[in-house]
Amino acid sequence: MQRCYLDWNATAPLRPEARAAMIEALGVVGNPSSVHAEGRAAKALVERARGAVASALGADGADVIFVSGATEAAALACAGRDLLAAPVEHDAVLAWVDPRLEVDARGQVAVSDPARTALQLANSETGILQDLPQGLAVVDATQGFGKMPFAFNWAGCTAALISAHKLGGPKGIGALVVRRGTDVAAQLKGGGQEMGRRAGTENLVGIAGFAAAAEAAQRDLEAGVWTGVEKLRNILENVIADGANDTIFVGKDAPRLPNTACFACPGWKGETQVMQMDLAGFAISAGSACSSGKLRPSGVLLAMGYDAETARSAIRVSLGPQVTEADVMRFADCWLRSRAKFGARRA
Repeated sequence: MQRCYLDWNATAPLRPEARAAMIEALGVVGNPSSVHAEGRAAKALVERARGAVASALGADGADVIFVSGATEAAALACAGRDLLAAPVEHDAVLAWVDPRLEVDARGQVAVSDPARTALQLANSETGILQDLPQGLAVVDATQGFGKMPFAFNWAGCTAALISAHKLGGPKGIGALVVRRGTDVAAQLKGGGQEMGRRAGTENLVGIAGFAAAAEAAQRDLEAGVWTGVEKLRNILENVIADGANDTIFVGKDAPRLPNTACFACPGWKGETQVMQMDLAGFAISAGSACSSGKLRPSGVLLAMGYDAETARSAIRVSLGPQVTEADVMRFADCWLRSRAKFGARRA
């Protein structure tokens, strides 16, 4: 059975540029904190990568702090601060903020005090984009970085969270990007690495792969690759709508990432759809999350006003540049046949 990967928002396949950079970095012997020639060579690799990530993010002149991923970046940016957010934020952010900002039916967050607000650039479940006000305390750019135009300096925010594996880099590496001069209290202490903000020997191989992936993602964006992906996403939604006109498409009337389709068939649980599609050879995600073994409705969809049954029935199909129209059509056909057998409501 030929597998078809349609879960790019969870993690993107490793880019060949990142793989090559990581293999080359494996041959770099020195510790970046050492002062001898080998250490200086390792340090130079880290600093070149720092510059490449900053350039891809439009963050020239900002500080790029390499961390283990967006979850650690969120902790570093938000811990100990009195920040507001909406319930549509990722759990890694919600763990540190007061989630009392309101969300409308189109997924848009009402921000009244940007300097105290953490706000996502794009939602991982729905793909819905936020209109970022100037002066935000924290922007979670994890899902949007590499898929849509975004410049840290232009956005005027204080900090941004990014992660390598969302744009074709390795897992286990990310960055917190902060405006130069911003006070960041280290969560990991014991060494002076990363400008004293994150102790521990740098993940040289991961950092090299991250930089290569960021540069390649920027080239793809400039070449219009994601415009083609958006066309495939629209084909998928149109075929699904034609075959099952009661399907609920989340965020279809809102600005979205070009690759993300979130839709629900009330009464047909999302996790069931995921398992059925997996058996048929397709990797997708459910809109519901699993916590301590208990399935619960998607908090994102509940915050947008959807009822619990709809929230439990949502799935996410997220595409990437390697996905073809044939892949999309095969998935749509399989989903519609499964829906007719298992998901259609009975009178």
